[in-house]
Amino acid sequence: MSILPSPISELAQHVIRAAKEQGIIIATAESCTGGLIGGALTDISGSSAVFDRGFITYTNKAKMQVLGVKADTLRAVGAVDEKTAREMACGAVAKSAASLSVAVTGIAGPGGSDHKPAGRVHLATANRSGDINHRQMDYGDIGRDQTRLATIVTALEMLLEAMTVKQ
Repeated sequence: MSILPSPISELAQHVIRAAKEQGIIIATAESCTGGLIGGALTDISGSSAVFDRGFITYTNKAKMQVLGVKADTLRAVGAVDEKTAREMACGAVAKSAASLSVAVTGIAGPGGSDHKPAGRVHLATANRSGDINHRQMDYGDIGRDQTRLATIVTALEMLLEAMTVKQ
């Protein structure tokens, strides 16, 4: 029995099944979700066949040290930005055995600003062929827990979408 809400668990099962069928290995790079996406995937029995690792890079320093996010990127646009999410996703592929990664960085709340409000999350997938897909989600100020749960769903959906592209 999964510890996650049923819709998330079912979506994670689809991701694991699709990855197995296609021989895809997955890595995650997470900031605002703190490892919950990797947790959703590894909650599925048999996930070790397709899940390589998860990177939890909550601070800018960790994003730079672990994933190779450029200091110039963080100075110019900050952690919550498309460019940062893309660099995180590429770093996760480069620093793992994965053929596909998903990265998330955002403001789960509370807080935020007019420019970067609570509920804004940038997600990106990357593969070894150099294909990168980005999505900006503005979930609204729905609370920290709900933003993180919504981000897990979007990340899992993006992984499924990315698996339709040849890895």
